[in-house]
Parts: sequence; C-alpha cells; structure tokens
Amino acid sequence: MNIFVAKLSGDTTSEDLHDLFSSYGEVTSAKVIMDRETGMSKRFGFVEMSNDDDAQKAITELDQAEYDHHVIVVKKARPKEDRPQGGFRRPGGGGGGGGFRDRQGGGGFRSGGGSRPRNDYGNSNEGGSW
Repeated sequence: MNIFVAKLSGDTTSEDLHDLFSSYGEVTSAKVIMDRETGMSKRFGFVEMSNDDDAQKAITELDQAEYDHHVIVVKKARPKEDRPQGGFRRPGGGGGGGGFRDRQGGGGFRSGGGSRPRNDYGNSNEGGSW
C-alpha cells in the first residue's frame, strides 16, 4: 500500500520515514519529496509498504502523532488520477507572453526617432544593425 505523509519537519529525511514505518512492517520504499529549485524538503512524502494490514496499522497509529516536533498527517495515498487539479493550473498549458513587438516610430535608443519603412519581418528595409 502507498501511504501519504504530510506536515513533516523540514529536517525529516527519506531514511527517517523508512525507520519510522519499518517498526510496523516491511517498507519497500520511503521518499521525502524535495523542491527541484531549492533542494529543500516540501515537507511531505510517500511510504510504500508490502503488507496492507501493516500499512493500515501504521496509518491508524501514526496519523496525528507527533514526529520530529511536528504533528504529522498519515493516510492512504490516492492514485494520481483521483487527485483534484491544483488551483492555479489551467487546461491548455498557460500563456506565452513576451516576444518581438513591432515599434513603429519614436522613442527607444535609436537616433532619429521617426519611423522607417519596415519589411514583412518587422525589420528596417535599410541595411545595418541596431
């Protein structure tokens, strides 16, 4: 059975989770989830136990228990497809933003300020570089 464990201390490691749950039965894997950018713990993890009865006993006894100075949440993990989508995710992948914008006329760092004729690619028809 796959078990979800939340509200962990930032110092809790995958090995700590393995040790905690191994007193209830055989642990096949234990992983604290880490933030890819910061390398810091996201303060939750997953434990896989080979025996469902042992896993259920661990869930019952460890849910709302204090571990490493934190009251942890322990429950049966839901399969990925059963989880609701996060609040900020939208179908379609999000917007692009940015990109080249054709600036006709004035301002900028070019001298002269006026507009020059442009070709289909938004570049000046005159030679040279910016």
